[in-house]
Amino acid sequence: MKLLFVSLLILCFSQSAIAAPLTVDQQIEQWLAPIAHTMTSIIFYSVEVAGTQIPLIVGWLIIAALSFTFYFGFLNFKGFSHAIKVIRGDYSNPNDPGEVSHFQALTTALSGTVGLGNIAGVAIAVSIGGPGATFWMIIAGLLGMSSKFLECSLGVKYRQISANGEVLGGPMYYLRDGLAELGYQKLGKGLAVFFAICCVIASLCGSNMLQSNQAYQQFIIAFAGEGGFWQDNGWLFGLILAILIATIIIGGIKSIAKVTVRVVPLMAGVYLSAALFVILSHIEQIPQAISLIINGAFNPQGVTGGIIGVMIQGIQRSTFSSEAGVGAASIAHATASTKEPVREGYVALLEPFIDTVVICTITALVIVITGAYVDVSGIDGVAMTSRAFASVIWWFPYLLSIAVLLFAISTMVSWAYYGSIAWRYLVGDSKWLNLGYKMLFCCCTVIGASVSLNSVIAISDSMFFSMAIANIIGLYLLAPGIKKDLTSYNATYK
Repeated sequence: MKLLFVSLLILCFSQSAIAAPLTVDQQIEQWLAPIAHTMTSIIFYSVEVAGTQIPLIVGWLIIAALSFTFYFGFLNFKGFSHAIKVIRGDYSNPNDPGEVSHFQALTTALSGTVGLGNIAGVAIAVSIGGPGATFWMIIAGLLGMSSKFLECSLGVKYRQISANGEVLGGPMYYLRDGLAELGYQKLGKGLAVFFAICCVIASLCGSNMLQSNQAYQQFIIAFAGEGGFWQDNGWLFGLILAILIATIIIGGIKSIAKVTVRVVPLMAGVYLSAALFVILSHIEQIPQAISLIINGAFNPQGVTGGIIGVMIQGIQRSTFSSEAGVGAASIAHATASTKEPVREGYVALLEPFIDTVVICTITALVIVITGAYVDVSGIDGVAMTSRAFASVIWWFPYLLSIAVLLFAISTMVSWAYYGSIAWRYLVGDSKWLNLGYKMLFCCCTVIGASVSLNSVIAISDSMFFSMAIANIIGLYLLAPGIKKDLTSYNATYK
């Protein structure tokens, strides 16, 4: 009996030694992973086509983008030059209602889309779908310009402006008020509430946690190294980032616009300059890289699902990056100083072009041209892009770290604003409840830096795409009204 008792004690102590206490990061991941799995299985319900599982929500978005492209007569191409004139200020009037200029509205919306989806997301698409995923990202980005035009025109058309000039707009308002005008009052109210709830969760998870997660990962790669103090203390990195975010978002849209109008051009300049240097250093390999992208789009080798699999990866990552059809950017564009909703729609169609066609394509070229996507076991997200940069100049990952931090901060402050407007739609004008949202947002920044990329990506994608369910229903129903406004506007101004 004594021998048995001693044996049990030894067994218990040995198990305790083996099962070391979980770190804070590991505990957060253990709690979050099951939630991420459940949400993904619901939002990305798939059907099998030609032996490939296709998420219905991805088809929902790309069919809408294609439909609006035809419906508006390829405005995504024809309206490009007019959009540039509006950004340049050719039609600006200081007496027009609104809070920010066309350029500030664009940079605020771009700061919400030009983020780590352009760095980590592109790397994920290429690693899974091969170089051919880049081609489908570009196609999806070009088509998405039409969806962005429609939803941002609606954002201005149905916005509310208070007596002190404060603007509230976005899908919540055009779904509720626009559909009420058509006689679908109950449907409009239901869709508006559904969108607002999804937007709040998306702001807390997708456009917050993913950004802090990848900023932390790049910080580890460039500065901390494996096994150092920061390796298992992502929460501390997230806490520092949360404090920085809090100082920006307290002031509302005007404060955010002042930051983004400086940060967006800076971060784009730093990142694109480094990326172009990498591409030019491999200039003789550019034709081969382009050939890999085009051939991979239509004749992929070794990719699960073949051409359909490659197409889905490209479209999915493009939508996550540009957010066309999701509707959130209309919250920022609604604040623009203009009396013409369609004019701001022209401005908005530039977003997917800059975000996906330009920045995502350059990122993909860097990854393909350096071969960083080959043999990537254990490397994902921003780490792959960092590997591509380091293959040219060893200190480029440090430069990428600066760009990543700027990308993360700009995206997070914009989405803090989006989420706060959606939250306000749900709970009203209570000062304390709205302050509570901002505090919760900062807490999620800490959590995001503490979990694995897989869990963060799963929740991010789920919440982003869930917003499109309600938004696109509204876009289909409200498109005829915007088409009439477009005809009238073009007759007057173009």
